Amino acid sequence: MLKGKTALVTGSTSGIGLGIAHALAAQGASIVLNGFGDVDGPKAQIAALGVAVGYHGADMSRPSDIEDMVRFTEQQFGGIDILVNNAGIQHVSRIENFAPERWDAIIAINLSSAFHATRLALPRMQAQNWGRIINVASVHGLVASAEKSAYVAAKHGVVGLTKVTALENATTGVTCNAICPGWVLTPLVQKQVDAKAAAHAISIADATRQLLGEKEPSMQFTTPEELGALAVFFCSPSANNVRGVAWNMDGGWTAQ
Repeated sequence: MLKGKTALVTGSTSGIGLGIAHALAAQGASIVLNGFGDVDGPKAQIAALGVAVGYHGADMSRPSDIEDMVRFTEQQFGGIDILVNNAGIQHVSRIENFAPERWDAIIAINLSSAFHATRLALPRMQAQNWGRIINVASVHGLVASAEKSAYVAAKHGVVGLTKVTALENATTGVTCNAICPGWVLTPLVQKQVDAKAAAHAISIADATRQLLGEKEPSMQFTTPEELGALAVFFCSPSANNVRGVAWNMDGGWTAQ
């Protein structure tokens, strides 16, 4: 379905981003990966699907790096048809103890990077009258949790940015939507499970059950594969008139 299209997926060397990149590649899209850690493994996974794959190591807190990444994609692949803004970090602390530099980093990577990538990708999408912008927000873009002030503020901002982007392009072939996952067992969430186990001197299994039981009625994690399938739907003709939604996949979290 996506043969001839190029997707730039930020924060895609593991977790949700890699799951979405894999799903788009399975539909024929060329992929530009971004992120830290192991790069060769994810590149090999995507290349094995028979599509072209590139990588750019932009620091998503730096607008100049984001600009360089977009230029790289234009030079190597002709431009961005599908932009997935997924890069994110987390820090947990009460507001009065929240380190200002942590706040600034979370806002920069989780929110501002989506703005910068979007503003740079839009002109080509508008010129060709086709494009898909998919913002990976969070259930925390819809509801709040204590001790996550910067993350919740950033993800609420991502949902707002999604709606404005959709409205500004409502009469064009460019759509923008947000995915709002609940708990997904990514390295970021595993750190929270490990911290809960250590804090309460309980097993990882018990900490996992506690984490899910606090918020997610289904008592199961959403998978990167499920999120990837939703991203593919957003890119399909069936989603031509799906615009500005914040689509939660949260096991009933926000239904409570």
